[in-house]
Amino acid sequence: MNFPTFNLMGIRVQAITASDLLCIIYEATQKQAKYVIANHNTHSLYVWFHDDKMRDFHARADFTHVDGMPLIALFTPFGIPLRREHRIGYADFLPLLAKEAVKHGWRIYHLGSKPGVGEKGVAILRDQYPGLQVRTHHGHFDVQRSENEAVLADIRAYQPDVLLVGMGMPRQEAWIYDNLRSISARTIFCSGGMMDLVAGEIPTCPRWLGQVGLEWCYRLCSEPSRLWRRYLVEPWFVLGQLSGAPLRLGRSLNAANLEESDR
Repeated sequence: MNFPTFNLMGIRVQAITASDLLCIIYEATQKQAKYVIANHNTHSLYVWFHDDKMRDFHARADFTHVDGMPLIALFTPFGIPLRREHRIGYADFLPLLAKEAVKHGWRIYHLGSKPGVGEKGVAILRDQYPGLQVRTHHGHFDVQRSENEAVLADIRAYQPDVLLVGMGMPRQEAWIYDNLRSISARTIFCSGGMMDLVAGEIPTCPRWLGQVGLEWCYRLCSEPSRLWRRYLVEPWFVLGQLSGAPLRLGRSLNAANLEESDR
């Protein structure tokens, strides 16, 4: 599937809607393919600039959508025409996914959250969407030891159509990248704290705030000690990096022109 794709300083994003994500899952199940779906917000960009494995993961991903309205505003001055419908938060996407999963018989596997939290979230989802096939495993395991193999074996036994990995950035991306060949799933998503929201472990932002780009403000007020750096410091670093993009591009072009003239 082809979507409008944009690249800024090596950062790739695509104009993908929630309906497009469902089509990706459907295609993967029909073609018996394996797709990795990444997402970007200001926090992921901050990590992307600092973490080699994060950049490797995004280079490998088959699709990359936007999760965060501020990112759309940041990209607009660079001529990247993303719109509100291209922002996909998993709190908004999950109900759509659950309904389609019941309709098509898709199996969902969630990997992440603290022990017990995933089970609580899954019970709520099964109650809300009768017939939903979903399994969960906590994310507090040693990725370098036999526990990791046990997790992979459990996923392999379930053969999910959708694997939601919610272990926080950049751990979830690194785990997917390191284990991709051994992961038996049709579509693989980085879902962050989605199941924690379902289980009520963290406050759920009113969805209208997310649609107007103010979910970060709600989350900051709800968990200031944990999130103050993410929302008050990291965006300025990202803005500084992106603001310097035209200057760096100009220098690269000038260097290339000088090299060409020397020939």
